[in-house]
Amino acid sequence: MNDIRRTILWVIFGFSMVLLWDQWQVHNGHKATFFPSPAQQVQAAAAGTPTSVPPAGVPAAVAPQAVAVPVTETRTASKAWVEVETDVVKLSFDTEGGTLARVELLKHADPRNPGSHVVLLDDSKDRIYLAQTGLISSTPGLSLPTHKTLMTVLPGARTLKDGDNALSITFESAVQNGVKLVKTYTVKRGAYDMVVKHDIVNTGSQEVSPQLYFQLVRDGNKPAGESSFYSTFTGPAVYTEAKKYQKVEFAKIKKKDVDVEKQSTTGYIAMVQHYFASAWVLPDGMTRDISLDAVDIGSTMPDCCYRATLIAPLDAIKPGETKSVSATLYAGPQEEKKLEALYPGLELVKDYGWLTILAKPLFWLLHQLNNILGNWGWSIVTLVVLLKAAFYWLNAHAYQSMAKMKAINPRITEMRERLKDSPQQMQMEMMKIYREEKVNPMGGCVPIALQIPVFIALYWVLLSTVEMRNAPWVGWIHDLSAPDPFYILPLLMTLTTMLQTALNPAPPDPMQAKMMWIMPLAFSVMFFFFPAGLVLYWITNNVLSITQQWVINTRMGVPPQFNLPKF
Repeated sequence: MNDIRRTILWVIFGFSMVLLWDQWQVHNGHKATFFPSPAQQVQAAAAGTPTSVPPAGVPAAVAPQAVAVPVTETRTASKAWVEVETDVVKLSFDTEGGTLARVELLKHADPRNPGSHVVLLDDSKDRIYLAQTGLISSTPGLSLPTHKTLMTVLPGARTLKDGDNALSITFESAVQNGVKLVKTYTVKRGAYDMVVKHDIVNTGSQEVSPQLYFQLVRDGNKPAGESSFYSTFTGPAVYTEAKKYQKVEFAKIKKKDVDVEKQSTTGYIAMVQHYFASAWVLPDGMTRDISLDAVDIGSTMPDCCYRATLIAPLDAIKPGETKSVSATLYAGPQEEKKLEALYPGLELVKDYGWLTILAKPLFWLLHQLNNILGNWGWSIVTLVVLLKAAFYWLNAHAYQSMAKMKAINPRITEMRERLKDSPQQMQMEMMKIYREEKVNPMGGCVPIALQIPVFIALYWVLLSTVEMRNAPWVGWIHDLSAPDPFYILPLLMTLTTMLQTALNPAPPDPMQAKMMWIMPLAFSVMFFFFPAGLVLYWITNNVLSITQQWVINTRMGVPPQFNLPKF
């Protein structure tokens, strides 16, 4: 029964890892590796030729309860770029539409290019990622200023000076069919969010009722440098008070298989990738129509492009009057506390998956530890120590059960050999031994199984925390989000995993004994390509588990014994 118990444990562990990996792939927009759904087995159909509406590239006007339809636009050359710099970002605006066309994050180094910074939004041959706004007329055939309209930039400061906390840059369109659009971006010191104010001026002689749209346009490619050994989600997301956080794979948008709330008075749209995100946030109470679609901007880049759009119908504007609408545009790192303070629910772009309820308090605790210790590496070690302390009695029960099983293992082995030709009698004799020794063969499984969700949640916390980027630990570890450059931590993890396996009693069955070594060793190989912070967490957990198991075995009179593999 000992080997049966151990087999069950390893089967549960192995199958859990397979399911976890499979769902992790699906969760991040990839095809399932092991259990593809029928929908995933069908090749994504190419997006059909969308309906074209004038002017090119502008979302279709919408009636109540309707959404924008895909459109085709022609991508034209930029007329001029205007750069604005604060202490944390360098922004580049295109005078064609007053579009935010490039965001360089000055506090986040790009590990692939020493001396350079992470570029989030971009308009180049390698990346299309833009934040656009404009107006749609409710009158068919009447064009208004859009993100394709050439605008004039008004004079003003372009660099945030010492002592200043904010600066503004204003773009003004020419009058088009009696309507002028004035767009003002206000950026703040130390912030990645900006207020974007739209002044819609009716210079004509008739009342107008335009619609104001906000959109994020991005190609469907993963960020450069993404690991092939673990996957994170890249794509658009929608948040509303009714349906909460909904993320959508690019493949589903291409197949027009999008199921998100179409209209709301709350929430935001976002584009999400590992560590970073952008989002348009409108004031609560303002009606907005929501759409996600594929759009052809005439780029030669593969898989370009996808668009997340909010369209806000405006009240009628009388001749000579001005309607002002302000929205928030965020483009920066997924710093959970800052995102939550900016808009409740915006922190969900830092996606922990289905274990968010466990991951959020774990991150809170990790953040508090870092505030005290001032080092993310030591904070990880301390957090694992605290978790092991919290689960001490559960683990103690598991290790006591394993020690009892180890103590009676010689009797079980002798009995199996003696009754190998009588399986039924062997089973009855085995149960008799368990009753006499008061051993529960499953006693070591349940306590360990209860802890698995907590440690999976911690895995996601460490994988998605942008504060780990370029955060040093000790010595050669200069970036906890990158693999160990000398593979020292993965080697230590492999050794501790082997030691932990050797401390466990070897199953009598040779095949099960081999599986006990093959599975953890195969699991260890993956960690050679994982971030150093994740490997550090696993090493700490292994060392504490070995220590506790060693102490409990010694107390129970079962001296630690190394059971080496026999292949």
